[in-house]
Amino acid sequence: ADIPVIPDLEEVQEEDLAMQVAAPPSVQVNRVLTYHDLDKDLMKYAAFQTLDGEVDLKLLTKVLAPEHELREDDVSWDWDHLFTEVSSELVTEWDLGHSERED
Repeated sequence: ADIPVIPDLEEVQEEDLAMQVAAPPSVQVNRVLTYHDLDKDLMKYAAFQTLDGEVDLKLLTKVLAPEHELREDDVSWDWDHLFTEVSSELVTEWDLGHSERED
């Protein structure tokens, strides 16, 4: 009298998804080194003085620019102002090129 019923695949999938909870991502947070730390490490460790044990990087490390020379203040860009500035420079260059060809 009891006839087993085969459930529809859609019903089974809906039930499974409703009961499942996504696992949170596992992220390992490492400390990010500052420019100052990297500069100290570069000068301290001889491992940074050569590349693959063959290429000498001592000359390069002597002429690297310090951080304070590379830092720039953040400047917000206004699209209209930037577009006007670039287009006027291009027109000026184009006019100079035209006048030199005519001379």
